[in-house]
Amino acid sequence: MGAASVPALLFIAFVVLQRLGELVLARRNTAALLARGAREIGASHYPLMVGMHTAFLVAIAWYGWQAPVALPWLTAYAVLQGLRVWILASLGPRWTTRIIILDEPLVVRGPYKFMAHPNYLLVVAELIVIPMVLGLAWVALIFTVLNAAMLALRISVEQRGLNEASIP
Repeated sequence: MGAASVPALLFIAFVVLQRLGELVLARRNTAALLARGAREIGASHYPLMVGMHTAFLVAIAWYGWQAPVALPWLTAYAVLQGLRVWILASLGPRWTTRIIILDEPLVVRGPYKFMAHPNYLLVVAELIVIPMVLGLAWVALIFTVLNAAMLALRISVEQRGLNEASIP
């Protein structure tokens, strides 16, 4: 077994801590939204999605801890984090990892002014870029395919819920 790559370990730790922080924020926002009368849909597939993302992080850590860090891919990841901040700032307290339907107008500022699902686009890009930072193209491929199946389900559930909602 080779020596650990400090840059790889720092990158992996950052990604894991970021995801854990997002789960804390999502839980807080979900609770607040539900308290305002929102409702969750698609809860049955949520554990599958969490499992997929957990497996992704485990694969990155297991196979990437010794890898050199590719600076062009790391730069791409940094750019994606700018999009992440823009998405979170645009949605504010309405950002969550669950599908929460609130009978209020949809957010149409920030990247939501230009597309319906920028957060899903961000996740697709990250599932490619994060492994590539560590030279793990096969991890990018596997989880991009798994995520495509998850998004097909998730977006159809979300759209059905929005179509049935009483959004002014």
